[in-house]
Amino acid sequence: MQDSAAFQTKFFIRDLQAGIITGTMAIPLTVGIAMMSEYPIKVALATVVLACFVGWVNAWGKPGNYIGAPGVAAGLAPVLALGVASFGMENMAFVIFLTAFMQAIIWKFNLQKYILLAVPEYLVEGLLAGVGLKIAINFFAMTYEIPEGLASDAFWNGAHIQMLLISIAGFAVFLYLFAKFQTTQPAIPCFVLIIAGVVLAQFITMPMLHVEDVPLSLSLPLPHFDNALIWLYVIGFAAMLAIIDVIEQVMSNAAIQKIDPLQRKCNTNNSLLAIWIANMGSSFFGGMTNLDGVAKSTTNKLAGAYTKFSVLVIGFVVLFFVLNTQYLEYLPKFSLAVIMIFTGWKMIMGLLHVAHQGQYAMILATLCALLVYRLGIFEGLLLALIMHGIVNYIVLHRVQNMKTRAIIKKYLERFAGDGGAD
Repeated sequence: MQDSAAFQTKFFIRDLQAGIITGTMAIPLTVGIAMMSEYPIKVALATVVLACFVGWVNAWGKPGNYIGAPGVAAGLAPVLALGVASFGMENMAFVIFLTAFMQAIIWKFNLQKYILLAVPEYLVEGLLAGVGLKIAINFFAMTYEIPEGLASDAFWNGAHIQMLLISIAGFAVFLYLFAKFQTTQPAIPCFVLIIAGVVLAQFITMPMLHVEDVPLSLSLPLPHFDNALIWLYVIGFAAMLAIIDVIEQVMSNAAIQKIDPLQRKCNTNNSLLAIWIANMGSSFFGGMTNLDGVAKSTTNKLAGAYTKFSVLVIGFVVLFFVLNTQYLEYLPKFSLAVIMIFTGWKMIMGLLHVAHQGQYAMILATLCALLVYRLGIFEGLLLALIMHGIVNYIVLHRVQNMKTRAIIKKYLERFAGDGGAD
């Protein structure tokens, strides 16, 4: 039991504390991502519960990381929203099932190494920055939203201005607390903002979160497509979803390994095992995709986590709100908006990680972010990859006088070694 990744007696209290804190912080993040993804909030929370349980069970035999906290991914929210708009919610269960199946293949043959070689890290940062911009802009409208009864012909009436000032004050307090506690207790800004919002809502009329109490039932994730040609789009969409999910997990594991209090090595392929099992399981109740997020994992570490037992505790905390969704309706929308805008801003600031890679990487990452924001994740990333390939070809062909055949051979040689993630 001493070296177990799932539970160690000496860390019981620390893991219990960490799980409660991280689980509480995960609630508003999950709610916001669900709204961005066009998914029912209850379904998103249930996805987190399942992912936590699978992650903890997986840690007994094949630990991927030791303190990573699973949940729904902010980076995939626009992709899922696109899926809902394109295929309908009735088909998303099958899309997630197909995504899990593709991830199982990636896991089985350890293909993430080659995916990471094909997609440069700085383009991934650009992709996430573009998604972050989408999130921030999407939730900005909530900062000045007012109840329908207070609406008037003049848009910037007293009610709108009041809500905007409250949101600005909330954001300022949030930033101050984050700067003060980010290296010790990053969950404190969320707690303070939510508690302050709940108290303020008792005195001021403001829009509150509404949670639809959708039934959670198990059923086979069968497709309901009328057009045969749509299958090609579905397969391509699921592949994109699977690859982005895998890339995010690989990047998360790299970050989690750095913050692990015992400096234990992460095994990304084991993490992928937990991901595809949880994704496949969630497809049977119409759930979302999952991964070990950096923000929640960092909170988990700073809250005192040493093993994956903290993840099991997170699952039970979230389960309470799955069974008691009515308590979520005490959350003012402006509090949620502030948290999600901050989340988007942090994703945008991820571009700074690219700065040390030079001007070319920074320019292309920024361009990728703008393309993702304007055109969509798939189209934006594809165009950025094409531009990256063209620039590299021109440099090798025109500047270094390499022939096309030699360039292609050099590129393919990258995949022959053991590069990439473990």
